[in-house]
Amino acid sequence: MTKQRILFITTGGTIASVRTQQGLKPVLTSEELLAHLPELKELCCPETLALCSIDSTDLGQEHWLMMARAIQENYALYDGFIICHGTDTLAYSAAALSYLIQNADKPIILTGAQQPISNEITDAKKNLRDSVVCAIDPGSRGVMVVFGGHVIAGTRAKKNKTISYDAFASVNFPELALVQGDRLVRYISSPWPTGPVEFSRVLDPKVFLLKLTPGMSPALIPEIFRLYDCVIVESFGVGGIPQQLMDAFAEGLGDYETTHKVLIMTTQVTYEGSDVGVYEVGKRVKNRFRFLEAHDMTIEAVVTKSMWLLAQNCESFDQLQQRFYRQVNFDTFYH
Repeated sequence: MTKQRILFITTGGTIASVRTQQGLKPVLTSEELLAHLPELKELCCPETLALCSIDSTDLGQEHWLMMARAIQENYALYDGFIICHGTDTLAYSAAALSYLIQNADKPIILTGAQQPISNEITDAKKNLRDSVVCAIDPGSRGVMVVFGGHVIAGTRAKKNKTISYDAFASVNFPELALVQGDRLVRYISSPWPTGPVEFSRVLDPKVFLLKLTPGMSPALIPEIFRLYDCVIVESFGVGGIPQQLMDAFAEGLGDYETTHKVLIMTTQVTYEGSDVGVYEVGKRVKNRFRFLEAHDMTIEAVVTKSMWLLAQNCESFDQLQQRFYRQVNFDTFYH
């Protein structure tokens, strides 16, 4: 049986780091990274592509587009793709790629490590091997995160531990599978493509995530809307805006057809999502503004989906709303 060709795309991160006087620094080349795990050649035909070598804290929209472009340019040449990534922003990259690459009939897996692969004790080798086991499974397709033996949909992953090896959780949606040795135990089938693979080449970075705090001054709200076209509000509990901020939001938001400014309501609570209409503080927002609500979506998915949607220049709020609630890679089950 012919081994599958897997392209390892390296971006730096802890997995490729070594200890220096300034702290951990990603310096290993893609070839040096895979040299720590020669047994991967027993499972697949691995090849490498070095995209960058930076801490994932420094990754941004331009790097997500670089990743998507690299996969597009090599899509016909490989059976699957594994992106080695720093853990701190890995969930953002996984969500962004879920929107930039849709209807993929091949696996696109993001993984990393809490400890460098060069360490004597490390989770890097297991995560890389688990990623290959997932990638060569005939049922794997689309964007996924493989970490600590867990396989998570690209729009549902969140880093919720800073040190432990089981650093990522699947939020408001079950895990897709578990990796047990050389065996993949699948719980949920990857979504079937509804057409040919689609690649997007543009994101709009004018998206701001505002975390409400008790007693926040209204003075900064209009200034945020002046600089950004979409403001995502991490509210308290199931969602709402304090009375003292209502006028400031009205001033900054305006009418969508005139300003093209967008308000998205979500919650600071990790699990179970938002429901703005439950309390009076939420209902007054519904009565005064047109807004989108994240419901069960992760913050990472909301931020990156907003960037993707803003770049499409929706003509009306209704069109924006329809596209926002269209499910992509299991990102929402509200509509």
